[in-house]
Amino acid sequence: MKPVESLRRRATPVIEWALPYWTRGKAGRETPEDLFRLLYFGWLVAFSFKVLGASWDVSWHFKWLRDDLAPPHLLNSVGTAIALALTIIHIYTGYGVDKLAQRLITWGTAIFLIAVPLDLINHRVNGLDITSWSPSHLMLYIGTLFMVCGVLWGWFIRAVPGRTRTLVLGGLFVFLFENVWFPEQHQEYGVYGLAAWDRGEPDAEPILIRFAADQIGLPVDDRAVALHFTLPVPDQLYPLYAVIAAMLVAVCARAMIGRMFSATAVVGAYVAFRALIWPLLAVADFPHSAVPVFLIAGALAVDLAFLIRMPVVRALVGALGVTLIVDQALRFQHETLMAPPLVPLTTMLIGGAGLAVLWLAAEWACGRYTLRAQDREAVVSATATP
Repeated sequence: MKPVESLRRRATPVIEWALPYWTRGKAGRETPEDLFRLLYFGWLVAFSFKVLGASWDVSWHFKWLRDDLAPPHLLNSVGTAIALALTIIHIYTGYGVDKLAQRLITWGTAIFLIAVPLDLINHRVNGLDITSWSPSHLMLYIGTLFMVCGVLWGWFIRAVPGRTRTLVLGGLFVFLFENVWFPEQHQEYGVYGLAAWDRGEPDAEPILIRFAADQIGLPVDDRAVALHFTLPVPDQLYPLYAVIAAMLVAVCARAMIGRMFSATAVVGAYVAFRALIWPLLAVADFPHSAVPVFLIAGALAVDLAFLIRMPVVRALVGALGVTLIVDQALRFQHETLMAPPLVPLTTMLIGGAGLAVLWLAAEWACGRYTLRAQDREAVVSATATP
């Protein structure tokens, strides 16, 4: 049998199954369980491609000059194409989402697609722009953030309670954490890149170093070139972002998954992924990065804080405890392994104050919008169809 005929025979039953569902409908439409699971399995696949491509992309740009058609970009584009197809399905049919999930997914996809050409234009105008914190790059993260939040919300409010619901919810939080943490990888690769420069063995190809030197008008052998290339943002950004943004995701994961050590499992899964790809990239002769192992200690502190029953006390005491533990864990990693530059404890406490405010807001939102796992599971169980 010819390959085309074989493919047609395999595709025909799938098309016949899917076509009856291709009808226009409003968000919140009753969704058959098999279709619901297929849609969200598709999202897991899409996000997996995006994470794999993005993780490779950071290392790629610390070694070679930018290339729009580089393999990491193509891998990421596969995930984006799947996400776009799923977004169109949700918008047109209304299956698998309520209004909020549909809006978040739609806006996230739109922002991401707008950011792609803006990023290309930015590189054409400004050159290298390697920093992960540039405006066009931030638009990519924000778009993905809305996208993941929409998918997470759609699954959270509709999936039937059970092991599958918990595991998929945890997986979606891993993708959310990866997206939130992604810009911090610049500093994690940067500390290795600067150390390699100081050893006289730079990881970056000569053409990339020359490009970076020309951008700031300094000789190639000037250390300022390496510093501009590897650590272009203030030292305070990395630890403050770790305390405020990363730990806020851990708080939301613990509240919405509702299982003890949920936050530790989510953050631990991300760190395990980073530890797994580290040797794979190293074997392929790509630059090394610091793996943020210290985040696991912060996530564990979040889980332990949830033993406190009063939400306000939990947020205030938890924010202080998490901040102190993250600070000490980061210092320990800096001494024993590798980590971006440290900052004084007083600076970390500023981040702790920010976390306290956001944690209090999260506790309020959990009560106001039924975001705690136990409350939501009771609602889903009461309204689920046989």
